[in-house]
Amino acid sequence: LDDFHHRKREEWVRSWPAMCVLAANSIIWTARTEQAIADGNLEEWYEVNIQQLDDLADLLAGDLSHLDRLTIGALIVHDVHARDVIQRLIDEDVSSAADFEWISQLRYYWQDGNVYVKMVQACLQYGYEYLGNQPRLVITPLTDRCYMTLMSAMHLNLGGAPAGPAGTGKTETTKDLAKALA
Repeated sequence: LDDFHHRKREEWVRSWPAMCVLAANSIIWTARTEQAIADGNLEEWYEVNIQQLDDLADLLAGDLSHLDRLTIGALIVHDVHARDVIQRLIDEDVSSAADFEWISQLRYYWQDGNVYVKMVQACLQYGYEYLGNQPRLVITPLTDRCYMTLMSAMHLNLGGAPAGPAGTGKTETTKDLAKALA
C-alpha cells in the first residue's frame, strides 16, 4: 500500500503481482471514495477515475508482457465498475458513508494489519490465497446484488446457491466473488 503513494499508478501496476495490485487498488479506492463522500466532492473523484481509466487504456495499448496485460485488463474491469459506482453515488446524492447506496458496495479496508472486505453488514477477512493472474468478470448491478446476498450468507456462516436459468452466469459470479475474497 505504501508503495502506491510513491510511484505513478501506471508504474506501480506493473511492479507488483496481480493479486497485490487488485487488493491494494481496492483498499485505496474505498478510502478515497469515502473521503470524497465526506468532503462532498464525488464529481471530482469521478473525473479522477475517468483519467485513471484513460491512463490504463493507454498503457494497455503499449508493449506489455502477457502477465502485465492480464493484470491491467483485470484492473480495468475493476476501475470501470468503480466509475459506475461513483456515478451511482452522485446520481443518488450520497452524502454519508453510512448511506445504503455506498455500504451495499464491496469495500476493502486495511485494519489491524489485515485486509477486510465489507458489504452491508457483512465483514469477512481477505484470504490472501494466490489464484494466479486471471481475468475478472464484468460487474453489473445484478452481480452486486448476488454478491450482497452471498456475502451476507457467509457472514452468518451459511451458504448460498444462486438460482436461475442455465447459462446466466451463476457459477461465474460465485467464482468471481471467491476471487475477490481470496
